[in-house]
Amino acid sequence: MPKVGMEPIRRQQLIAATMAAIDEVGLADATVMRIARHAGVSAGIISHYFGGKDGLLEATMRQILTDLGDAVAARRRGLANHGPRAHLQAIIEGNFDRSQVTGPVAKTWLAFWASSMHKPELARLQQVNDRRLYSNLCAQFRRVMPQQDARYAARTLAALIDGLWLRGALTPEGLDAESARRAALATLDQLLSTHSTSAA
Repeated sequence: MPKVGMEPIRRQQLIAATMAAIDEVGLADATVMRIARHAGVSAGIISHYFGGKDGLLEATMRQILTDLGDAVAARRRGLANHGPRAHLQAIIEGNFDRSQVTGPVAKTWLAFWASSMHKPELARLQQVNDRRLYSNLCAQFRRVMPQQDARYAARTLAALIDGLWLRGALTPEGLDAESARRAALATLDQLLSTHSTSAA
């Protein structure tokens, strides 16, 4: 039986080991045994905490999504009296936060996207993430433009964020977060340019 107070530490250790194994050999070859070796634990511990590899992948993605939410929230803190552009910039920057672009996390994201097409629980997480990004963007655009225009702008910017992230993650040198951020902000300014009076 695990020691009291060890569960959160052990879970984080196994999540980190999952990302390391995916980074090393990809999702298909990131076996329970390999992940357990990375974590320095027995394979039975994974079953104990997560019920197996699928449960561990789901927990890993939940952690990455939590980190993404935290990165955006940290940048939006203190912006209550700012215009929508500041909030939209915070959302963009949060999506290219270091917690989302390092090699192991990027490869885990890619594995998650691919697996979500076949695993209902992962598909649900992906849908929640997509809806959260779109609704947050749309709410800010709606402050300065009609609803139909806001929806278009939100879809455009969400697609650009995902596209920049995906193309960058697939390059051999990895994602250049600063370059991606600049491209997204330039597009944001174009989307806001026809409704510029109250966007700052």
